[in-house]
Amino acid sequence: MSEQNHIHDTEVCGIKDAHSHNALVSQIRKKLPDDEKLFSLADLFKIFGDTTRVRILYALFESELCVCAISELLSMTQSATSHQLKVLKDSKLVGSRREGKTIYYFLADNHVRLIIDQGFEYITEGNDENNG
Repeated sequence: MSEQNHIHDTEVCGIKDAHSHNALVSQIRKKLPDDEKLFSLADLFKIFGDTTRVRILYALFESELCVCAISELLSMTQSATSHQLKVLKDSKLVGSRREGKTIYYFLADNHVRLIIDQGFEYITEGNDENNG
């Protein structure tokens, strides 16, 4: 990028002093997490991007449950439920324990509840402002 284009760009964004612009960008760049962590964060949010998985997580807010209970609750086949539980377990959002032949699933830790609670608060807060 030529110096002339750079100066034009900084003037467009409201910063006349290119040095101030560069210092700000440099300061922010130092605080950004590395790409690997950002990719992991994006992958985590992809897991929450499926309504079925979110419904399963909400069900597990209430109690640990076996596959057949989750399937019945969500009106899904056990195969489909098992597939979604595997995704959640592989992502470390859900844990499991075996009791005889039955496997019970539960939220891995309170962070899962906090993430969903924060997201739900965010979406409902916006609706409250629009409706009130």
